[in-house]
Amino acid sequence: MAKINLERRAEIGAEKRARTRAQILAAANALFAKRPWDSVTVDELVSEAGVAKGTFYIHFNDMHALTAAVADDLIKTFDEMLQPHRLSIDDPLVRIAFGCDAFLEKALDDPDWASLVARMARYYPAVGESARRRLSEDLERVLDAAPHSDLSFALGLEAVLGVVLQVLAAIGEGRLSPGDRQPAIRSVLHAIGIEKSQVTSTLVQVARIARATCTAPCAATAD
Repeated sequence: MAKINLERRAEIGAEKRARTRAQILAAANALFAKRPWDSVTVDELVSEAGVAKGTFYIHFNDMHALTAAVADDLIKTFDEMLQPHRLSIDDPLVRIAFGCDAFLEKALDDPDWASLVARMARYYPAVGESARRRLSEDLERVLDAAPHSDLSFALGLEAVLGVVLQVLAAIGEGRLSPGDRQPAIRSVLHAIGIEKSQVTSTLVQVARIARATCTAPCAATAD
């Protein structure tokens, strides 16, 4: 009788569970990109995922637990996109512009992701708060360095997030193209009171960083 490798059997089971969970999350991403998350039912979700209803409940207690998992994955994606390079940038304004550029680059590459982020950030608090935390420190430093600005921190925060989320939504709906990437970042910087010359120099720095960190052929933000 062949010897049963219990350890390998457990590994296979774990791999299968991970694939099924990823399948369910992918279905949730697809549905949440098109509709408010709280309007999607379990029946619709399992139909999209191609799994049994009982399989869903093996992995998630309910739709709220699934939505939290989608939010957690988005937040991890934000960190993977921004943190390794962001922490090497000293200028807070360049950090803000770099972050916006990174979001727009991924959005243009994956419009469904753009729609998902725009919806989840507006209607699921954890995603919106994550974006706010990452922006707050840099924005505060930028506004502190502009003592003559009458823009409050709260208004500046809403201006940046509002422009970025609206642009992501428009990309998801197919209304914007790669040619709108640089003007969108300019709009963000102008919205917080940055003068034209400083906007231009900031975008040049972002383009330089993007070229230095890009591991595949990529378009520069500014020439």
